[in-house]
Amino acid sequence: MTDEQIYEKDARDYLPVFARYKIVLDHGDGVYVYDTHGKKYIDFLGGIAVNVLGHNHPQLVKAVADQAGKMIHCSNLYYTQVQADAAEKLTKLSGLNKVFFGNSGAEANEGAIKLARKYAHSIGAEKSQIITAIHSFHGRTIATLTATGQPKYQEGFGPLPEGFDYVPYNNIEALEKLMSNKTAAVMLEPIQGEGGVHVPDSAYLTKVRELCNKYDALLIFDEIQTGIGRSGKFFTYEKFGVKPDIVTLAKGLAGGVPIGAFIASDKVAAVFHAGDHGSTFGGNPLACAAANVVLDLVGDDKFLNNVEAMGEYMKSRLEKIQKKFPDLVKEVRGMGLILGMELTKPGRDIVNSCLEKNAIINCTAGNVLRFVPPLIVTKEHIDEVCDILEEVLPEFK
Repeated sequence: MTDEQIYEKDARDYLPVFARYKIVLDHGDGVYVYDTHGKKYIDFLGGIAVNVLGHNHPQLVKAVADQAGKMIHCSNLYYTQVQADAAEKLTKLSGLNKVFFGNSGAEANEGAIKLARKYAHSIGAEKSQIITAIHSFHGRTIATLTATGQPKYQEGFGPLPEGFDYVPYNNIEALEKLMSNKTAAVMLEPIQGEGGVHVPDSAYLTKVRELCNKYDALLIFDEIQTGIGRSGKFFTYEKFGVKPDIVTLAKGLAGGVPIGAFIASDKVAAVFHAGDHGSTFGGNPLACAAANVVLDLVGDDKFLNNVEAMGEYMKSRLEKIQKKFPDLVKEVRGMGLILGMELTKPGRDIVNSCLEKNAIINCTAGNVLRFVPPLIVTKEHIDEVCDILEEVLPEFK
């Protein structure tokens, strides 16, 4: 089948909710992907922070193949060792106590919202307010798009659930004005990803934690994009020395196999009982077998130290590009291997030009080039992408 035939089939049969790029990908290897013509691209999007071990990682492939040959799925009415192992690893890495597995980031956040509300109702019926940040992104279910502080995602889907309020990110005064004893939870990304790679001030999350303690509200960290080693720590909240009551994960957790999770403290988890939550496919053996490989590899300190080193190197390369093109590049920000380059103009055409030169990057928030590559990148890979950027940017001065 030709590429054009695939485009036509997609236009006829698939819901038109993605602004796709005109390439058909066929396979991957390491940090590279290949289209149906054998053309090679360096992948610095990584499935949007999903392919943390790159493509076709031998240990991940073997674990998935071996598990598929044994059992792909069974009901959560029964136990499996791979699920028990994955849950144990997450509790040890997070410092929290109880794990629930779903299939996606939206499901993880939906479960966290349910758990927070149930816990709050155990304190008082009026305690229901959930506060999130403007420019946040928490998912596309009705509850999680309501939690998402971007009206463009909510238009046309009303009436939306009640009880959600929004504050500017990194503004502790605005949060303090909005909180009260009716606040059930504050839900934040430790680094805003889709909203433009915004990193908070060093003391911000500490002050949020203090406010949550004051009002007996839960602190939920959405680490769907920033977790699994992305910042150079397994959880980005470790960078700020702040521990949440609930943390959510997905994306890179199984290296590309669909999975999501939320992890909670014993105190909070105790309000959930049999029947309060569930998932048919969540935590199935195939996904957990993949997750165990990721948790073993990415959870290692040497691996994380290398992520931090590569992140610092890439950020320095991007800052040099900023100095070279000051009228075009407004700011470089981020941490580890979640980095953003804010432009003074829209970025989609730059993404297209990079694609023509065999580099896959991404633009979010309209004018922020976002880099969330596989966590196995080397300096040579970083140089390859940054050299392409330097070739492309003069076209847009």
